[in-house]
Amino acid sequence: MIRKGRPVSHAAGDAGGSRVPHGRRDAGGADHDDAFDPFESFDAHDEAEGRGPSGQRATNAGTSNDSSSSPAETIYTRSRRVPGESPDRKDKADKSQRPVRSLKGRALGYLSRREYSRAELSRKLMPFVEEVDALESLLDSLEKEGWLSDSRFAESLIHRRASRLGANRIVGELKRHAVGQTLIEEASAQLRETELARAQAVWRKKYGELPETPAEKARQARFLAARGFSGATIGKILKGFDDED
Repeated sequence: MIRKGRPVSHAAGDAGGSRVPHGRRDAGGADHDDAFDPFESFDAHDEAEGRGPSGQRATNAGTSNDSSSSPAETIYTRSRRVPGESPDRKDKADKSQRPVRSLKGRALGYLSRREYSRAELSRKLMPFVEEVDALESLLDSLEKEGWLSDSRFAESLIHRRASRLGANRIVGELKRHAVGQTLIEEASAQLRETELARAQAVWRKKYGELPETPAEKARQARFLAARGFSGATIGKILKGFDDED
């Protein structure tokens, strides 16, 4: 049975001044308590037993017998990497253990974000294929399953661009994506019907007032032309200036 005793002092000893080991009887047969305090820190207990932080017995040479001396401070250190090991080695190892993403999975990942034309998606997937025939078969399959559609891509592009750009710019972008001549002609006809209203909205947001000088008129015309609006549409918007001459 462990009995609670008083804290051990380095000055503790028998009547003759000699030390008495803990847990033993002295010459008079007196039983010394095991100096264990449940509220005592582990470091203080080791210090009283003569053990230092390194696990070796501490020496009493040159030390004070004052029982109020503070216990040795425990030092915690961070684990170190193996010398020469890259800090991101573990991350690279984890990535290498991930399953390789299939070509179809990659394609569906792109299509889940927005609409793609067949030509655009082909360019995106080309770096990940070894055989062009396999890529073309995949694109055919995606079109049959309804994942890939040039028609939907054209509608999406018109919806995103029409409020800011003219028919010339949008049609040019559709041509770069190789959506097919029929879709391009249909998109062009649709955009021409609303060209004037869209150009007026863009001009009003940018300027809102008719030019008062030829230089200002030329500057506004260049701005609308850069947005892809036709010369006929630009002339109609700036017609008010001509009527005042």
